[in-house]
Amino acid sequence: MDLREQRGLVIAATAKIKRYGDRLQVPSQSGHGFYMVDLSDSRCSCPDWETHRANCKHIFAALYYVRREVWGDDGSKTVTETLAVATGTRPTYPQAWSAYNAAQTCEQDKFQSLLRDLCSGLVDAPAKMGRPRLPLSDAVFNVVFKVYSTVSQRRFMSDLREAHRRGYISKVPHFNSISNYLEKPELTRVLQEFITKSSLPLQAVETDFAVDSSGFMTCRYARWFDHKYGKDQTQREWVKCHIACGVKTNIVTAVEIADKHASDAKMLPPLVEATAQNFRISEVSADKAYGGRPATDAIHKFGGTPFISFRGNATGKVGGTYEQMFHYFMFRKQEFLQHYHKRSNVESTFSMMKRKFGDSLRSKTDTAMINETLCKILCHNLVVLIHEMCELGIDPMFWQNDAISA
Repeated sequence: MDLREQRGLVIAATAKIKRYGDRLQVPSQSGHGFYMVDLSDSRCSCPDWETHRANCKHIFAALYYVRREVWGDDGSKTVTETLAVATGTRPTYPQAWSAYNAAQTCEQDKFQSLLRDLCSGLVDAPAKMGRPRLPLSDAVFNVVFKVYSTVSQRRFMSDLREAHRRGYISKVPHFNSISNYLEKPELTRVLQEFITKSSLPLQAVETDFAVDSSGFMTCRYARWFDHKYGKDQTQREWVKCHIACGVKTNIVTAVEIADKHASDAKMLPPLVEATAQNFRISEVSADKAYGGRPATDAIHKFGGTPFISFRGNATGKVGGTYEQMFHYFMFRKQEFLQHYHKRSNVESTFSMMKRKFGDSLRSKTDTAMINETLCKILCHNLVVLIHEMCELGIDPMFWQNDAISA
């Protein structure tokens, strides 16, 4: 007995179900409202059935009710156990195991190759007097590959020596140099450009996008004296990262890192604008923290439909796209929610990123922490790209005639 059937049994045992022929009125388990179940074709008016097209807890409750009490023509009530339970087919999404296995078994080799292709588009500034600097392409390769490895700088040197043997970098640097590269402010612009470049091979695949934010913990602590309780308090600091990602492949198309207390709503327009420069936008979904007329207007400006949750006190009386979507939400709520729930894919994106590359940062300065966060996102994009190379057969080409100068 699965979870839905168990809950259906609870509803049938505790709730008052009314029958109108083949249709039954089944109360919501939360106690607010009810749903209509049609046993003739195993349909229910609840969101769960609309999403999965399979037996929900209300259908199971109706079946238990009918199996327990069947009414005769004379109005008498008889008990029977002969009614068969209707079956429904729940949609499944099979894993392409051959593509998955190919991507996993050669991921690190392909990761280094793709990263080197990205770094090949970097152009160093003219050399000045003094010691020769490490090429910018080598510096970026080193820090991104280091974040991908998730090991300490000293243990990472074996991987760097192998990368040098394969010709991906010109020389093996000292292990302390990797931390020094992350401190460079100019690296931030390069990494943001690389994140955009790594998403471009999937332009033909992604049209629906989701926006959300998440925090990466740091090794720094904020300390203050709490006068109310008369003692020192500490709290770990963190970097708040806002992203826009495609809902099909989880590729990140744009990223914004701002103050952790900055308004989420102000982050959505630049994310949408950056995504629209390279992708055709059909839908954008986000939670209520990103709501407001500026956000919905920004999405509509680029031809997209905003599916953003509304706050409890929202009235919609502000005009524009915001008011239109509010009326859509009020009068066609189930249809709205089917689009809105694509937002869960951006949570999956952060989960993928943190499980594979960690949810904390090793860096100690603000610039280095931002760069390390961008490195995690770039690593995620390259891993997604490797999987799509095996599944869709695409051949990424990052650079045509453009390049980034140091």
